[in-house]
Amino acid sequence: MYEHADMHSKDGAWQMIFGVATDPAEQGKGYAAALMRRVIADTKSQGKKGLVLTCKERLLSFYRQFGYRNEGVSGSEHGGAVWYEMRLTF
Repeated sequence: MYEHADMHSKDGAWQMIFGVATDPAEQGKGYAAALMRRVIADTKSQGKKGLVLTCKERLLSFYRQFGYRNEGVSGSEHGGAVWYEMRLTF
C-alpha cells in the first residue's frame, strides 16, 4: 500500500490510516487518542465499513483500546520493520 498509492479509492468502503505521529515531548497527553476518536467518528459519519492500519508491536494495545482487532503480521516490509494489520469494523 505504501509503494502503490495509486490503489487508493476515495470512494472505497474502508478508510486507511497511513500514520499517526506525536512529538515525543507531547506524548502521554492524550493527543493521539483524541485524534483517533475524531477519525473514528468522522469515518463512521461517512458511512464507511471501518478503518484499517498497520502498526508496530509496541502500539497494538493503543489501537485495541479503540476496538481495533489484530489480524496478524502484515506482508509489508516497509522500512525493514515488522508490521501488524489492524482493523476496526463498524
